[in-house]
Amino acid sequence: MITLFKLMSVLPLALLQGLGWLLGWLTYALSPLYRRRLRANAAQAGVAPRLWRRSVGEAGKLVTELPRLWLGRPVPLFWDGREQVQAALNLGRGIVFLTPHLGCFEVAARAYAQAFGQVKPITVLFRPARQRWLREVVATARTGPGLQAAPTTLVGVKLLLKALKDGAAVGLLPDQVPPRGLGVMAPFFGRDAYTMTLSARLVAQTGATVLLAWGERLPWGRGFVVHVRPMDAPLPADVQQAATAINRAMETLVLACPTQYLWGYARYKSPRESL
Repeated sequence: MITLFKLMSVLPLALLQGLGWLLGWLTYALSPLYRRRLRANAAQAGVAPRLWRRSVGEAGKLVTELPRLWLGRPVPLFWDGREQVQAALNLGRGIVFLTPHLGCFEVAARAYAQAFGQVKPITVLFRPARQRWLREVVATARTGPGLQAAPTTLVGVKLLLKALKDGAAVGLLPDQVPPRGLGVMAPFFGRDAYTMTLSARLVAQTGATVLLAWGERLPWGRGFVVHVRPMDAPLPADVQQAATAINRAMETLVLACPTQYLWGYARYKSPRESL
């Protein structure tokens, strides 16, 4: 599989994303569970079929573009809101980037590392893969100049805290279901979902600036636009209220581009028991 990843990494981005479009629809056609969950989640959010159908192919692109992003030549990256990042860095309190399962998760951190990593690096929280070969690839791909990775363990959380106290940046997916005991139930598109409290706790302990970020996939392999927005208001001190506020912010981002949200993600599943 590592050899396949390396071979795919040299292919044009447009070709990889075309293959991903096919993969997305093949998965949708062959998996009744995935198909039902995707439709149910989109319906819960009130998204019209003409929009969520476009997300089917986009979900496949998320998979096939990874070899190029992880191992290949750099892809075109554009900014929408770069000034928000610079202003947050000028405050010197660190930055917590919150990115939903929207567009390409990988490019926001890479764009930051490319533009600001020499000044202050970014540490991204990730869940280690179960497959050994994939763990090796991810360990290499998610570290580099200005970019560090922290596993979803106590050690990883300590790395995030240290980064913020140094005035650097961290990145999390706040709509990822955390292990039991590390979240609260909070509404997401009108239905309670187990929601992580880590981002709120990091902000409370460090006073870091919260920024919303996501990477929009441009058509025909033209690259990605990294959108950055501030929160509408400071996070409440209460973790329940903070989780609710974060979910509302994620909803706003998702509804701005529902065709690139990962509607098939099991957002409403029960949390697992341990890290």
